[in-house]
Amino acid sequence: MLFLETRRDTLLKPLQAAVGVVDRKQTLPILSNVLITPDGARTAVVATDLELQLTSWVDEAPAAQDAITVSARKLYDICRSLPENQVLRMELEGEQLKIRSGRSRFVLQTLPAADYPRLQLPEGEGLSLSLPQSRLRHLISRVQYAMAVQDIRYYLNGMLLSVLGDRLVVAATDGHRLALDATGLDEPVEQGMDVILPRKTVLELYKLLGDGDEPLQLHLSRAQVVFRQAQFELRSKVVDGKFPDYQRVIPTGYEKSITLGRQLLQQALARTAILTNDKYRGVRLALTHDSLRLSCSNTEQEEAQEELEVAYDKEPLDISFNVQYLQDVLANLECNAVQMSFGDASSSMLMTIPGEEHFRYIVMPMRI
Repeated sequence: MLFLETRRDTLLKPLQAAVGVVDRKQTLPILSNVLITPDGARTAVVATDLELQLTSWVDEAPAAQDAITVSARKLYDICRSLPENQVLRMELEGEQLKIRSGRSRFVLQTLPAADYPRLQLPEGEGLSLSLPQSRLRHLISRVQYAMAVQDIRYYLNGMLLSVLGDRLVVAATDGHRLALDATGLDEPVEQGMDVILPRKTVLELYKLLGDGDEPLQLHLSRAQVVFRQAQFELRSKVVDGKFPDYQRVIPTGYEKSITLGRQLLQQALARTAILTNDKYRGVRLALTHDSLRLSCSNTEQEEAQEELEVAYDKEPLDISFNVQYLQDVLANLECNAVQMSFGDASSSMLMTIPGEEHFRYIVMPMRI
């Protein structure tokens, strides 16, 4: 029985997104599958790991009103291996899905669609808003690198999404650094809400969002978040925890500051970092009159040093940081220049962008 006939390229994109959601180490075999099901005049491709659910659509209705589940990775690899724009013909025979394309033939096992788990959001709860997808993608790119990875403080393994009045704030921290950015909302909301998105949700959402200005619908609740656009819907559980009060760690009143080109600093750090200690990754910043000296050394008594001209007339300062923390932020900004502000050698450093009031990056110093 004919199930679906479509082109390889049409099916490849939703399958590629689905593979990112499906966890290869699932204990339930059906969670390694995608659900392919009729949805009006389109065909929905659904993937879930019980914490995150992605629905994307193929703009062709299935020939049969049956729903199937089939291995996400195997179906994706089959589609990827076929020539571009090739026609795929899928046929159901009992518990098998037969795929024909040109002279290629494949037979995959299916599992019952009725057993496939779905995440559902309680109707009428939470907060809804809309903004251009490119704006949220821009915000995520500026903070996602600061999320913790498998930290015992589980609430750090994600990104804060905070809505208050006419502002949307995103923030991420791993306890050693914090990245923060915000954007205005076209339609202010009366009631604010804070949710923590899991790390995997943030990374998958970033891959799905494009650079265009198509509207993205957001629905936030205490239990789940939904991101909806014409081509996809991403549902995710939220982290049950309280994000640290980021306002308290943003330094104020720093008098020592320098402004320098982002790429200039990025390239100097890249060269210096070649000779860092592999374990501690420390870089030393020495500020003197109109000069910033970057230096690194390792256990083999090797050293690297770079000197940059900067406008600086305050007292000398000697401070050290994890070089990776500085490289991460510079690699995810697209501005021409950055401003670095300091207190003393034991205080955190504040990085901002001249002319932009919302972005903040705070990093704690280290001892070398």
